[in-house]
Amino acid sequence: MGVTIYHFPWSAPSRAALLTAKTLGIDVDVQIVDLVAKEQLKSDFLKINPQHCVPTLVDGDFILWESRAISAYLVNSYGKDDSLYPKDIKKRAVVDQRLQFDCGTLYPRIRAICFPILFLGEIEVPDELKTTLDEAIGFLDVFLDGNNFVAGNSLTIADIALVASLSSIVAVGWDVSAYGNVSTWLAKCSLEIPHYSEINQKGADLFGKAVKSKMAPGQI
Repeated sequence: MGVTIYHFPWSAPSRAALLTAKTLGIDVDVQIVDLVAKEQLKSDFLKINPQHCVPTLVDGDFILWESRAISAYLVNSYGKDDSLYPKDIKKRAVVDQRLQFDCGTLYPRIRAICFPILFLGEIEVPDELKTTLDEAIGFLDVFLDGNNFVAGNSLTIADIALVASLSSIVAVGWDVSAYGNVSTWLAKCSLEIPHYSEINQKGADLFGKAVKSKMAPGQI
């Protein structure tokens, strides 16, 4: 029956799940769910995912949502090896920590800036939100100190999740040049992750354009 991912290009978590699938070489049926048009609330999609969020994975009769869980499932099910999500307990624990950092710290701080602009009519970014986002990027810079990637010297699903998140705010105009490790890592991910330009960069650019069109000048 194949693997289907319900996807919206603006969504960083959605791009992360799709990038993982593509990195694994999975032939994915991509179904676009336009969140701006509220297609996630249509009855057909609610039957698949009552939480009505993307990404949502359908693999035969198995349904799963939440991007980081999807990425882990895909590696466990379809990976030719465990390089993207190591089986070694300690190595996997570091990948899990970085994934939870994305889920609990970095991505929410990006969302706190962008969601009100896109959907609530706010056009200015409070200074405290800028400060907390810079703090999170600073943490990421430390994770990368002495490492090629966020959980060591090999690409993992943690890099895919985090780069999808961070590239979104960079596309809005956020300057990360002060974070040397992060800047180098962003460039490395763009070269190392298959289909990066067509999936992640294209989606991030669409997201950035949408946010900037509604944001007061000079906010970022």
